[in-house]
Amino acid sequence: MTPSPGTSPTPPSAPSTSSASFNRTTADTAAFWSDAERHLVRYGGGAFTPEIIERAAGSYVFTADGRRILDFTSGQMSAILGHAHPEIVATVQRQVASLDHLYSGMLSRPVVELARRLAGTLPAPLEKAMLLTTGAESNEAALRMAKLVTGKHEVVSFARSWHGMTQAAASATYSAGRKGYGPTAPGNFAIPVPHAYRPDLTTADGALDWRRQLDLAFDLIDAQSTGSLAACLVEPILSSGGIIEPPPGYFAALQHKCRERGMLLILDEAQTGLCRTGTWYAFERDGVVPDILTLSKTLGAGLPLAAVITSAEIEQEAYDRGFLFFTTHVSDPLVAAVGNTVLDVLVRDRLDERARTLGAFLREGLTDLAGRHQVVGDIRGRGLLAGLELVVDRESGRTSDELGAQVTRRCLELGLHMNIVQLAGMGGVFRIAPPLTATEEELSLGLEILDRAIGDVSRSPAL
Repeated sequence: MTPSPGTSPTPPSAPSTSSASFNRTTADTAAFWSDAERHLVRYGGGAFTPEIIERAAGSYVFTADGRRILDFTSGQMSAILGHAHPEIVATVQRQVASLDHLYSGMLSRPVVELARRLAGTLPAPLEKAMLLTTGAESNEAALRMAKLVTGKHEVVSFARSWHGMTQAAASATYSAGRKGYGPTAPGNFAIPVPHAYRPDLTTADGALDWRRQLDLAFDLIDAQSTGSLAACLVEPILSSGGIIEPPPGYFAALQHKCRERGMLLILDEAQTGLCRTGTWYAFERDGVVPDILTLSKTLGAGLPLAAVITSAEIEQEAYDRGFLFFTTHVSDPLVAAVGNTVLDVLVRDRLDERARTLGAFLREGLTDLAGRHQVVGDIRGRGLLAGLELVVDRESGRTSDELGAQVTRRCLELGLHMNIVQLAGMGGVFRIAPPLTATEEELSLGLEILDRAIGDVSRSPAL
């Protein structure tokens, strides 16, 4: 969450107001923040963004005081069609008036249609879907299924992973939130992230030696395991870990490690699924098919919709063993209808192709920006999921948390909302994930603001 910004130097024009209305607005704003401070639980480890958001449309959010802020994070990395997409709005209005929620054992046409259509976007044997609400819930269900089917309980994940805040998902999350909450689920192990920019094991030429890293990682897993390895749950591109993309060949090798041990491979495509990386699913690059796939954020385009998708064989084994994951909002028709509309727009507008084209445009702009600012250490990512890492010194890769925090603040002052990841041993890594419906003009505006913000902060004597 972002520390306190100032005001935009180029705010949109606002109608003139009388002194009385200005004072009334000021009083309303003060009351809002007083109520927020008094009544809201703080949940993100930092302050709330000090703006009252009144509405959102397309690639922008609009504040109570009339500011327009370009949203380079698609809300919570979810609104791939932008905010208030007219077809999503129409679907919600139509569906909520006819069929919004049912007893969890009942089925409706939107649910079955979405399951069928998701299967149609995926390679065999992925064809069985369960519709839920959040990424954490879908990962929870996937792990529960994997443990039941294999008869085992141990789970392997990346050391900078984020899979959710419920029990099993949180136990497989290592980027944050592990200290102070007591024991996690037993049998969870972390393996190192194959990070080309900050390699831990290197070849003779200094490149990341990911094969040796993976071999050593599973040597340690085997040494610690009680012989009950059930699943490996990983993201194709680690987002909260700092937009880290394992190199080509890594996931095929990881899948082989899983097969050797009788483990299921679960891929969490909460942020990478449904066209954001330039293909429908990020795993397509690697020529692997997971045993279980989880989707969430992008599937609902900002509404709470998630899915667990697996093979008929795994589903049958889970069913035979009495698989239980009964939730209040499983198979809800309202959000399933939204999911069908999301697929309609993705297919019709060829948003996978658009993500590739706009992603190349964004990458070129970020590369130009790096040429002007020595504090830009690395640019990475795929399609419209990009990462930009800030460093104090390119030669050593030395980092500064304050540098990233200051650039984030300055961006918001100038009208750009950015999300920054700050983890131990890494600099500030901006997660750039605009909507797939963004225009080149909007991307250019974001790049201009980011360029100015980095320049302003870099000239600060405090750095």
